This record gives sequence, structure tokens and C-alpha cells, in this order.
Amino acid sequence: MVSAPRFVSETDSTNSWCRRQLDQLSDGFAVYTICQTAGRGRRGRAWANAPGQGLYYTIVCKRPMADPAALPLAASLAAVHALEEQLGVRCQVKWPNDLVWQGKKLGGILCEAAQGAILCGIGINLMQDEAYFAQNGLVHGVSAAQILGRMPGADTPERLAQTMSEIFAEGLEDFYCQGFAAVREEYLSRCANLGRRVQFDGGEGRAVDVDETGRLVVDTGKGKQAVFTGEVTVQGIYGVK
Repeated sequence: MVSAPRFVSETDSTNSWCRRQLDQLSDGFAVYTICQTAGRGRRGRAWANAPGQGLYYTIVCKRPMADPAALPLAASLAAVHALEEQLGVRCQVKWPNDLVWQGKKLGGILCEAAQGAILCGIGINLMQDEAYFAQNGLVHGVSAAQILGRMPGADTPERLAQTMSEIFAEGLEDFYCQGFAAVREEYLSRCANLGRRVQFDGGEGRAVDVDETGRLVVDTGKGKQAVFTGEVTVQGIYGVK
């Protein structure tokens, strides 16, 4: 069962907060903050945090699941739906773990294993302006405020966190049992990679599918190759020509 998300005023990262007290947290526990001092992205990269200007959220998954490697893909859809429902912002997902709007990064997903559990972290840019991204070398970042042309309400982080928890509550059971197959059709409809040229570790080609296990399928011109991990750059996203 997914709980109502708990708010903490400040933490190093919501994933780390959950890791420190994992023994006391139940499956489906969720926490969020608007002030994260040491956020991380994939491969240990620092996540540039703007105090009070973003949403940082983690849900704890303790039950065995059919396809844990695909959890970031399912989580990205929860974030997409919450943004659309609460703000009217329609974005896409960049395989495997980014939220994108018109080729710019709106948010990201970081799932980490911890003592038999998975900590699923979601970060979303909300209030930052163009100057913030420029000053931090994030020229391909974007916030909800920029998309909307106005500042979201002060209660936006709470509403987004609550909505994501509700979406997880409705969909996690199917994902636990069926894996990526439970969300595949919807993911395909939102995936920004499809139909574009991509480069990945060891090759390049055109992304044509995401298979039943969540792997990106690329037509290299010599055949189709399934990509399951590593860096993937996508034509037309983050300035890639």
C-alpha cells in the first residue's frame, strides 16, 4: 500500500533519507522535499538543486517485482501524469529515465537498490528561470514555470507528490506482477526516443521500439539491437544534432 507522502523541510537527498531509516519504512512509503542539498543523478552525477524551486520525491518499493530494471520507466509515467493533471504540462519521456519537454530536461528518475528494497527517486524542475539554468551550465534544462509562463502555486510540490503517490497506489500492483508489460503501450506513446537517431555505447541507429522487458530497440542498419543500459543520446534532445 502506498502511503500519503511525508514532507521534510530539507534533506541531502530523499533517496538517502529513506536509506538511513529503511528498516522503519514500509513498502509504498513516500517522502518529498523542496530543499535537497546533495541530490544525485545516474552514475553518481550531482543533480543541480535549486532550494525551494523543485520537487524531490522518493517512494520505497520493498516487495519482489517481476521486472525491477524497468521501474524507472514506469515511474516516469507517474511523473508525466501528475504534471499533466496538476499543471496541464504535457511532456515526454526520454528512455530510460528523463522527463523532457521540447527537447529540454524537465526532470529525472533515479532508482537505487538498498537492503533488498528499491528507492525510486523523482526530481522535477518547477520554479527555476532561464538565468538559473544558464548560471549552472544547464542550457538544456527547463522548468514548469518556463513552460507555463508563470510561477506554479506554492502548493504545487505537495499536489504533485500526492498525485504521484495516488498513481503509484493504482499501478504498482500491476507492475509488481507483470513488469514493464503493464505500462508498455502507454510508455511507447510517450517515448521521445522513437523514430529518432540515437547513439549508444557501441553503436548507433534509429530507435524503433521498447521491448517487453523495457529495452530500447535500435535499428542499426545491419539489424536490430536491444539496448538495456548505458548512455543514450537522442537527435533533437539536449541539443544533439
